[in-house]
Amino acid sequence: MNYFLFLFHFVWLKNIPRPKFTVCVLGDQQHCDEAKANNVACMDAEALKKLNKNKKHVKKLAKKYGAFLASESLIKQIPRLLGPGLNKAGKFPSLLTHNESMMAKIEEVKATIKFQMKKVLCLAVAVGHVKMTPDELAQNLNLAINFLVSLLKKNWQNIRSLHIKSTMGPPSRLY
Repeated sequence: MNYFLFLFHFVWLKNIPRPKFTVCVLGDQQHCDEAKANNVACMDAEALKKLNKNKKHVKKLAKKYGAFLASESLIKQIPRLLGPGLNKAGKFPSLLTHNESMMAKIEEVKATIKFQMKKVLCLAVAVGHVKMTPDELAQNLNLAINFLVSLLKKNWQNIRSLHIKSTMGPPSRLY
């Protein structure tokens, strides 16, 4: 095995690859008020208690949103309130503190992509969308490829080929 096998590696891209990516805030009253003011979905501790560790409801919640942000006061209680459902879906909430801007944190989450290294030697990651300019796409591609290469023990010697593909289009070989 010529790469470092960890669960996840995150890289932050300059341009948001998934603009329709939905984020839900699991927060205290202050964070919920801020989220409602910015038209962001939010749930407080009471709403989470209503789910009552029901696996179906937690799974539905995990499917509905792409990522979660949680307040410091609530993040420790989430495993107790929801059980392992969000963790199994790979969507355990990121920490949201009171001294950082919620919208900036949401933009950061939207611009972050996750490399999931597995034993299967194939990897697919979203790095752009249709409305991006070629320059923005090239920037994101460079960041993502350089990060991926840095994860490999033998760097470029480990890569047989790199392809870029649109949703319905044919793949184009890059390397």
